[in-house]
Amino acid sequence: MAKTVLVSGGAGFIGSHVAVELVQAGYEVVVADNFSNCDRTCFEGVQQILGRKLPLVEMDFCDAAAVERLFSDYRIDAVIHFAAYKAVGESVDEPLTYYRNNLGSFLTLLETATRHGGCNVLFSSSATVYGTPDKLPVTEDSPRQEATSPYGNTKRICEDILRDCVRTGKGIKGIALRYFNPIGAHPSALIGELPRGVPNNLVPFITQTAAGRREVLNIFGNDYPTPDGTCLRDFIDIVDLAKAHVCAVARMLDGKMADPYEVFNIGTGRPLSVMELVTAFEKVNHLKLNYRFVPRRPGDVVAIWADPSKANRELGWRAERDIEDTLKAAWAWEKRLNGIG
Repeated sequence: MAKTVLVSGGAGFIGSHVAVELVQAGYEVVVADNFSNCDRTCFEGVQQILGRKLPLVEMDFCDAAAVERLFSDYRIDAVIHFAAYKAVGESVDEPLTYYRNNLGSFLTLLETATRHGGCNVLFSSSATVYGTPDKLPVTEDSPRQEATSPYGNTKRICEDILRDCVRTGKGIKGIALRYFNPIGAHPSALIGELPRGVPNNLVPFITQTAAGRREVLNIFGNDYPTPDGTCLRDFIDIVDLAKAHVCAVARMLDGKMADPYEVFNIGTGRPLSVMELVTAFEKVNHLKLNYRFVPRRPGDVVAIWADPSKANRELGWRAERDIEDTLKAAWAWEKRLNGIG
């Protein structure tokens, strides 16, 4: 019998791509989402790609009764937890909202899973836990730094909650995947990044500017101590990132974990500057972007990229898609959204 994976927040950007890869790897998938951060576009796209319907439960993971019903209605072998608010700037303005939602939803999930005899829990973490690193690239043993935003702090706290929950020996096993900078879209152009309002991430701002939805692309700072003056980041294709989740779920369900709580960096290990990304987008898609340099944005680190060798070795995973294909897919998704031929 196929194992069942619950994907909380599974209708969003990352969750939708993960759902596709899980089903294609042979898992049964239940998607749960309250659509506070997304609409139905990506969930519908997932079903188009797969050619089948998926169970969808509309619910809030802060609602203990709803989470209890979910665990009673389905035999859940593993959970991938994406359900969280994620805008850095908004978290600075509304910290209590972020702590209540991001911590509360995760606590409710773990409490319910424990009552039901335990579960394999894969937590969606972030490279933000490394703050401004002292040494590059960062490994899983690099010290976590003080978070620069309440959003980043919720990631760090949730990692600690999962680790401590695992240590109780009450049936929870956990893996935290620390993502670097997910970008792109599915090659089908049926699912991709669809931010509400003004994008917080670079690539949607690039594609929306190219589509004429934004007048100009602001590049925050060109005076950093980097080769071209713009920040260095580890941009990872969203499909590669999704496949890492499949590898991590298999590791848990196949009993191959070396420790009941593990952490993995999910990145390419290849730093790319913001300006290099903009230039690559222009070149591969044969267009010219309207961009300008503006002052640095508070909280942005100069440079961060992953050492992904632990994930390569122990998960049997590595980033495979090149940046050109990633940026082609991102533009194809944006064109589809805007009806551009």
